Amino acid sequence: MTATRKCRLVVLISGRGSNLQAILDQAASGELPVDIVAVISNRPGVQGLERARQASVPALELDHKAFPDRPEFETALSKLIDRQYPDLVILAGFMRILTPGFTGHYRGRLLNIHPSLLPKFPGLHTHERALTAGDTEHGATIHFVTEELDGGPIIVQARVPVLPNDDPDTLAARVLAQEHRLYPQAIRWFAEGRVRLAGEQVEFDGQPLTAPLRLESFAG
Repeated sequence: MTATRKCRLVVLISGRGSNLQAILDQAASGELPVDIVAVISNRPGVQGLERARQASVPALELDHKAFPDRPEFETALSKLIDRQYPDLVILAGFMRILTPGFTGHYRGRLLNIHPSLLPKFPGLHTHERALTAGDTEHGATIHFVTEELDGGPIIVQARVPVLPNDDPDTLAARVLAQEHRLYPQAIRWFAEGRVRLAGEQVEFDGQPLTAPLRLESFAG
């Protein structure tokens, strides 16, 4: 984006909006060069919508249960998103599997956060699975969304140790704290033109990434 126009951001949620709050806070403080033009939830009345309203961001509901099938819901969702003219759309706890038609429409400008070190543990119950596997390290991943569930090209990861006394809740809390740092950073890079999807390859500062970036390597 140029210095005179911030990145127009649409956030898709399904629940409490914990990552959304971190993004709202950094946008409000000026740390994040974005205009959050809409927050859209597929579930009415969730906490994330109230977070958006408190930040004076348009909070929109589109209940997926009101549609007969996934394609009709996604058609309506795309129309709602596109009316906001976004530069970037992010999934922040948006609990709907997306079809190739939808992901293709937003290819290169659709990001997701996933609570594991992808490609490990795509899907649900990642913290339980990491503990069951005996992993000593866990974390979160930001990736471009493609038609493969949790399988798009990876931008950046944050890692946390798995402690001997961890249960799924304590491990989830440690990962979530890193998510709140990770997502704003990835959005900032996109908004500044530093990260982009070129074909199947993530480029950072004009160079192909040979491995995911690690949040610990960056001061901010």
